Amino acid sequence: MIAAVEGYLAVRRLGGFALSNNEYLLRSFVAYASAQEEAVIRTTTVVAWANLGPSLAQRHRRYETVRQFATQVHLDDPRHDVPPAGYFGYRKTRRPPRLYTATEIDQLLAAAADLPDTLTPHTYGALIRLLVATGLRISEALALQIEDLRGDGLLIRKTKFQKTRLVPLHETARTGLEQYLHHPARPPCRTPWVFVSDRGAPLRYRDVHPVFRRLVVRARLDRRGGRAPPLHGLRHTFAVRALAATPTGRRHVGQAMRALATYLGHVSITSTYWYLEATPDLLAEVATVSERFVCGAPA
Repeated sequence: MIAAVEGYLAVRRLGGFALSNNEYLLRSFVAYASAQEEAVIRTTTVVAWANLGPSLAQRHRRYETVRQFATQVHLDDPRHDVPPAGYFGYRKTRRPPRLYTATEIDQLLAAAADLPDTLTPHTYGALIRLLVATGLRISEALALQIEDLRGDGLLIRKTKFQKTRLVPLHETARTGLEQYLHHPARPPCRTPWVFVSDRGAPLRYRDVHPVFRRLVVRARLDRRGGRAPPLHGLRHTFAVRALAATPTGRRHVGQAMRALATYLGHVSITSTYWYLEATPDLLAEVATVSERFVCGAPA
C-alpha cells in the first residue's frame, strides 16, 4: 500500500495541497495494516486504527483521511474496501473566534517589550504588529524574506494552495518593518529571513507559539470558554475590523468582501465568511441599514 500512498499524495500535491499531516496518518495506517499482514484496505482495520485516536475529533480525522485515500485506490484495485462516510458521527462545530480589542493588543505589545534578550522584544513586537496590520497567517509571516518587502507591499510567496499574492502595506506598517530590519541589535545579516532570533536563526512556529502563550499570561488577557487567547485570533480580528471599516451600502460591502478575500489569500469568499463574527458595532450597522431599507431610504 505504501506505493499507492505515495502516488495518491503526489497527485493531490499537484493541485497545491501540502498534506503533511495526511502523509503522516496514511503512513501510520499502512504500518498498522502491515502488522496485521494485510496488503489491502479493510474497513474493520480502518476502524480499529482510527479508534487509537485520543478524541472523537481525532478518530474522525484518522478515519476520513484513510477513507478518502481508499476511495481513490479502489478505482484501480477493487479489492480495497471503501469505508462508509460518517462512521463516528462527528460533526465539526465552529468555535466563536477570539477578537482582540485595541487595549488587549496594546497589552500584548507591552508584554513583548518586557521579554528578555536584546532583539527578542523587538522581534515579537514587530511580528505582532504585522499580524494585526495585515491579517497574515503566522506561517506566511515567518516565511517572509527581506527581499519580499517590495515598493508596493509584501510579496507572499506560494503558501496555502500554492498561491502567491501581493499584500499592500500601510506606510506605518512599512516603517515599522524597516525599523526592525535596521535595529542595531539585529545580527549581521547572514540569513534572508525577516524575523530572526538573537542568534540570527529564523523563527519557527514551535518557537513562537510558547512565547505567545507567555505573553498572553503576562498581559493578563482573560480566557473565554476555557481557552487561552490564540495567536490565530489576530487574523480573525483583522478580518472583522476590515469589514467594519467598509463604507456603508450593499454595493460597497460586496466589493470589500471580494477585496478582503483576495487580501487574506482565500480561494473562495466562503473561507472569508468563516473569519467574520457578529460584533456589537457590526450589528448596529446592520440594524441602521435595515431600518433605512424598511423606510424606503437608500441602503
